[in-house]
Parts: sequence; C-alpha cells; structure tokens
Amino acid sequence: MRLALWQTQGFPADINANLLALDVQLRAAAVAGAQLLLCPELWLGGYQVPQQMAALAEDADGPSAQRIAELCRSYGVAVCYGYAERHEDGQRPYNAAQLIDADGQRLANYRKTHLFGAMEHELFTPGDCLQAPVEWLGWRIALLICFDVEFPETVRTHALAGAELVLIPTALTPEYRTVPELIVPTRAVENQLFVAYCNHSGVENGLVFLGGSCVAAPNGERLGVLAGGEGLLLIDLDRAPREQWRAQFPYLEGRRPALYGALVTR
Repeated sequence: MRLALWQTQGFPADINANLLALDVQLRAAAVAGAQLLLCPELWLGGYQVPQQMAALAEDADGPSAQRIAELCRSYGVAVCYGYAERHEDGQRPYNAAQLIDADGQRLANYRKTHLFGAMEHELFTPGDCLQAPVEWLGWRIALLICFDVEFPETVRTHALAGAELVLIPTALTPEYRTVPELIVPTRAVENQLFVAYCNHSGVENGLVFLGGSCVAAPNGERLGVLAGGEGLLLIDLDRAPREQWRAQFPYLEGRRPALYGALVTR
C-alpha cells in the first residue's frame, strides 16, 4: 500500500477552506499513486479553537463526511481525518477520527479515549472503547488519536486483534518530540505492525506544532519523516519481511499472559 501523510497548518475554524485544501492534496496524492491519505487530529475545524469547537462539531455522516466521501470517489483515494464529532445526546463533542474508503464508504469512526490536558478534558467527551480493526485492500487497519498511542495497552490491544497498520492523527507540540522519535517506533516494533503518525505544522492561534509526521515499520525503523512545514509524506508499506521481523522480534509469540495479572507483594 502507498500511504500519504498530509502534514498541514490548516485553516482554524474554517471547514470549507480545509475541504478545499483536501481536494488539492487528494489530487496530488492520487497523481503520486497513494491509496490512503492520513490527516492530523481535529484537522477538519482546527485544534486550537476552544471557543468554536462545539459549533464546529458534526455528525459522523454529516455534510463534511459526505463531501469527503465524494472526493474519495473522485480521486480513488481513501481518507482518514480528525474532526469534532457531535455528541448524540447534546453533550460535549467527541475528538474523533474517521476512515472513508476510496468508494466513499465510511469504514470506521473512532472517538479518542485518552484525552490530554485540561483543554481537551474541558471540551470533549472521552470515547469509551477501542474499535476493532477494519479490513481494506487486504490490510487490517486500526485507529487511535494522539495521546492514545502513548499508552502501550492501546496498540497491544489492536495487535492482538490482528491489526497490521495503526493510523494516528495527532496534534503534538515541540516539547513532546520524544513521541514520534521514540514512542512511535517502539510501539511498531513491540507489536509487529506499522504505525502512521500525522501531525499539524506551523502555528495555530498561538499554539506551535512540532510537525515530525512519520511512519514506523515493525522492525522499529522510521520509513520516513517530515520535519517541519507543510507537505505530503509518501510511504510504501511492504509486509513481505513480516515473518523475518517476527522471528527477530518475537514479542507477541513470547507473551505469557498468565503472568500479567495483579502482582503479589511479599
């Protein structure tokens, strides 16, 4: 699979401008042979827009999702994007990510389970479950969002459910560069899967983003990195060395679940 990560500053609180920019990037991704485009966390309406967040929230099958589905069909490229999802009971929205395939079908919609910091806890309702991986183009794909990947249990749960690729929209600032540089490759190698981590760039309403979008392989190698600025990172994912990697890093096969319950102190 050829994967494209779109690292972008975006247009805060301007959904239409972001959708127009997606049209341009999907065209570029299609020309480059990409089959799936990954966008950052809360890309649709912006991350640093606390006063407007509730008003920017949409249903999972709302007007923006329908427009994105049209673009996916037009260019033959799937899209995974972050957005604020309207709560079904009128409560605080969810910080969500949705995957729409190249035929415009909604494959998965995930609500961030591990909210980060005071602002996110004030603005959002946390999701209450991880979603099972979905299958597309023969790949089993799972979704997480930003802070979720920093908990080993989340990626391990997906690995045990058969995931081969985890897509992670994120909104990361420079003081947390350890995440793409160390944690993301670690999650990939310890779980024997690919991890794609797509960040914002630039400055949004005073909040500086790191960039640093990357894709890590099951051997822990980062296959590509976008340092700063806007751009598309194109990565070809190859599962051919999978058996070799699993023999080299037998973490899943070597597990002893019976040991991992409550510890007994003496």
